[in-house]
Amino acid sequence: MNKILAGLIFGLILGAIDGATAWFYPETHSMMAAIMVGSSMKGMVVGILCGWFARKVQSTKWGIVVGSALGLGFAFFVAAMDTVNGRHPYVQIMLPGFVVGAITGFLTQRVRTPTRST
Repeated sequence: MNKILAGLIFGLILGAIDGATAWFYPETHSMMAAIMVGSSMKGMVVGILCGWFARKVQSTKWGIVVGSALGLGFAFFVAAMDTVNGRHPYVQIMLPGFVVGAITGFLTQRVRTPTRST
């Protein structure tokens, strides 16, 4: 499977799961649709970038580092824009973003590209 496509799929699925965890915070119930869509989109972008990096660099360690940094960075921008009850929920948004980015970086490195037989 293509690493970029794998990253997109992994990012979409993990981003949706990340967005679904917002249900555990009662103040977010009215925003669940927007949170799910935003988290899925954020996960897809991180997945595509992780897949591109996995094509260039074949290192699981660096894949996890890059995925974590991308997930943390995108989650920081979301947390900085969003306010819940007048405060920015940095930990609640950035921690899952960091973990999802790390998992996506790991999974894109582990995907094997098919070899061409001639």
